[in-house]
Amino acid sequence: MSSGLDVLSGSLRVRNSTYKGSRSVNNLKNCRNDEVKSCPSVMSAETKRLLPPNTETVQTKPFPIRGERANYVNSPHVIAMVGLPARGKTYISKKLSRYLNWIGINTRVFNLGEYRRHATSAYQSHDFFRPDNAEAMAIRAQCAIEALKDVCQWLENGGEVAVFDATNSTPERRRVIQDYVVNKMGFKLFYVESICDDPQIIEQNIMEVKISSPDYANMNKEAVLDDFIKRIQHYQEKYSPLDEEKESDVSFMKIYNTGEKVVVHKHEGHVQARIVYYLMNIHITPRTIYLTRHGESDHNLIGRIGGDSSLSGRGRQYANALSDYIHEQQIEGLRIWTSWLKRTIQTVSGLDVPQERWKALNEIDAGVCEEMTYEEIKERFPEEFASRDQNKFAYRYPRGESYEDLVARLEPVIMELERQGNVLVVSHQAVLRCLLAYFLDKSADELPYLKVPLHTIMKLTPVAYGCRVEHITLPIGAVDTHRSKPKEPGQCSSAEITTKE
Repeated sequence: MSSGLDVLSGSLRVRNSTYKGSRSVNNLKNCRNDEVKSCPSVMSAETKRLLPPNTETVQTKPFPIRGERANYVNSPHVIAMVGLPARGKTYISKKLSRYLNWIGINTRVFNLGEYRRHATSAYQSHDFFRPDNAEAMAIRAQCAIEALKDVCQWLENGGEVAVFDATNSTPERRRVIQDYVVNKMGFKLFYVESICDDPQIIEQNIMEVKISSPDYANMNKEAVLDDFIKRIQHYQEKYSPLDEEKESDVSFMKIYNTGEKVVVHKHEGHVQARIVYYLMNIHITPRTIYLTRHGESDHNLIGRIGGDSSLSGRGRQYANALSDYIHEQQIEGLRIWTSWLKRTIQTVSGLDVPQERWKALNEIDAGVCEEMTYEEIKERFPEEFASRDQNKFAYRYPRGESYEDLVARLEPVIMELERQGNVLVVSHQAVLRCLLAYFLDKSADELPYLKVPLHTIMKLTPVAYGCRVEHITLPIGAVDTHRSKPKEPGQCSSAEITTKE
């Protein structure tokens, strides 16, 4: 016979006339509430599996146990760049490293140019890169071997992903990499080739990045441009793009004109899949990202964390001041993103700009500590309070979230931010710490203590290999909710409720 399950007062109920436990429906209906709640204890394991989870059977957040990294790499990876100079290889390398480190994958960039500059000061002009310059070619080949040795040694000592930032522009060089990395060391290898035939992008890259290279100290812009174009021409004599027929056994992706088109060939595993997805979303179009917390809330005034309170009087003043500031900037194509919580939505209510609500931008879930003050948490849960101070990034509130969980939750937001133009993100302290850590390349130890004051706009402008941040404080007083790392775990700081004028 078949049996059905339903829920009655938060517990099990049988829907049809018989039940494997031999109790009739009528008898079950006559059970007291406590008897009904005890029914799951006599179920078979298979029946229990079909029941919805509850706070007594599982943690309310479907994340790893406290302190466990959400991302891991089964086999060390080498990501080898391919392409002519001034095609954005170093830009891609640094962005990729920043992203992978942010999501918890230990990543490091090894730039071959730095090895070459360390090995010799012989570079005087583009002639150093002539294919018929035997002495220079020997130096460059030796530097490549030294860099590969360092790459593999770092991976053997706990590294997870190494990005080998070099031109790697010939099949011969790529075979050397393949033999060393895959055949000898047993690591995984994935090539990322950047192809660009747009003269304007190439010249822009030279003028923005190469002019500040140590190779061109004390040279004017025109001389740098001329020398570097000739350097590119020397590489073009030998350059051979990745070929899916001639190099059919290797995994790679090609990026054309900074994302105009992407080709992927034989990528393997979740790490390479994450890399492909990320690199498909980045672009170099000039834009600005504005980050700000909601205006001061009623909960901020009394030091309570979390919850869904409304803006205080000064918070409403900040909403008006923010609206005036954004209107004055006349930002082309601006979009506004907020969380689902009232205080962020109220903060941008005066702005007639396209707005989107992201549940992923909601404040960190403090679980059983929601809407408590730090003093109350310390009094009621002293061990938890001290534990959070010992490792704030990995600590998870009981039935709540950790900063590590928050990073995982915010990954789709980062992906979409990379795709967008000008955006104003109005969110919460912990959330903005995570976003800032991504853009500013901050470590997991630094992230939970980044200062994100109320009534302050953080203006992020992408530059050559990073991001410039400018803090714009609007003249509206607010409480200071920042809690610095205590000298001893479990200490409570009065700084959390001080007023900033």
